[in-house]
Amino acid sequence: MASAPFISSSEPTKVDASNISSIKAFPIPSSYHSLAEPDDIVDVTEELAASIPVIDFSLLTSDDLKIHTKAVHELAKACSEWGFFMLTNHGVPESLMQELMKKTHEFYNLPEEEKEEFGDDGDPLSPIRHGTSFHPPAESFNYWRDYLKLLTSPQFSFPHKPPGYREVAFEYNKKINGVARKLLQGISESLGLESDSIIDSSDSDSGLHIMGVNFYPPCPQPHLALGLPPHSDFGFLTFLIQNGIGGLQVKHEDKWLNVNPLPNCLVVNIGDQLEAVSNGRYGSVLHRAILNNKDTRISLVVVNGPARDKEIGPAPELLEKEKPLFKSIKYCDYLLVQQKSQLSDGRTLDQIRYSSQ
Repeated sequence: MASAPFISSSEPTKVDASNISSIKAFPIPSSYHSLAEPDDIVDVTEELAASIPVIDFSLLTSDDLKIHTKAVHELAKACSEWGFFMLTNHGVPESLMQELMKKTHEFYNLPEEEKEEFGDDGDPLSPIRHGTSFHPPAESFNYWRDYLKLLTSPQFSFPHKPPGYREVAFEYNKKINGVARKLLQGISESLGLESDSIIDSSDSDSGLHIMGVNFYPPCPQPHLALGLPPHSDFGFLTFLIQNGIGGLQVKHEDKWLNVNPLPNCLVVNIGDQLEAVSNGRYGSVLHRAILNNKDTRISLVVVNGPARDKEIGPAPELLEKEKPLFKSIKYCDYLLVQQKSQLSDGRTLDQIRYSSQ
C-alpha cells in the first residue's frame, strides 16, 4: 500500500485498538494522530474535481457497435489516465442502495455486545470480521474507523442481524457482480484482448470477492486523524457507494482532490491485480478517507477479484511485445501480505514489481 509521509516522529500514547470494539464516542488519544502536518488534509485542489471521468454503463453495454467501441475507448482513457471513474446508468436500483445503507445504519446501532460474535480474529480470510482501525497489531498509528469485512464469493458470508440485512446485501452483491463482469469485458477489449480474457484466466466468476462496510463517526479533532491513510486496493475493481457524507479523496497528478459522487452513481477504482494484468497500463489509484467533526460517514465497497489460488501477473498476450513489469503471485498470498501490513509501509504491488534494469 501507499507510503504515508504524515506519520509523526513523536512517540504516541499507544492504545491497543485490537481491544476496542468500536470507535464510537471514543476520545482521541495521540495514537490516532496520524497527521503530523494538519495542513495536508486541507491542501486539496478543487480544479481537477470536475474532470473526474464519468462512464455511462448503458453505452458500454450497447448492442450498437459504434456506441460500444466509443465507450470502450472512454473506459480505456479513464483507466489509463485516472485509474478511477464514476459509473452511471449501471442498472443497480437506487432503492436497493438506499435500503442497504439503512440496514447498515441499523447494524452499527446494535449494542456492542450483539456484534461481539463477529469480532475480527486477525485472519484476513475469515468470512466475517468486525473491528476498528485497519490491522491494529501492525500499526504505529490507528485510524478512526469501524469496519465490517465480509467474504461474499465464492460463498456469501454475512451477519444474520439486523433482520433483512443479509438478504439486501446479497441482492446488491449479485447486481455488482454483474456490473463488474461487463466492466472487465470492456477493459479486456480496451487492452486488445478477447472480451472474456481476464475473466477466464482469473476465474473471477467464482473469484474471492470482498465487501467492506466502513463506519466513520464524527471525530473531535479531524485535522489530526484519518479514517484511512493513502492506499491502493487489492483485486481488479472496487465499487463504492456512501451515505451522502463526503470524505473520499483520490490522488491525481500528485494532488489530492475531493470526490463528490454524482447521484446514484457507483465510484469505481482500479485495483492492484488489474494493474498487474495490464502490465502497468492501468494503474491502481491512491485514495484515503478524511474525517469531519459533525456527521457520521458510511461507505460500502465491493472488491471484485480473481479466484484465491490463481496466480495473477501480466496477461501473456501483452508480453509478446514487451517485458513484464510484475511477477506473478497467487491472489490469496498477495491479499494476506497486504491485509497484515501497515498501510503506511508502501504499496504492496511494489513488492512484486521487477527492478528496472
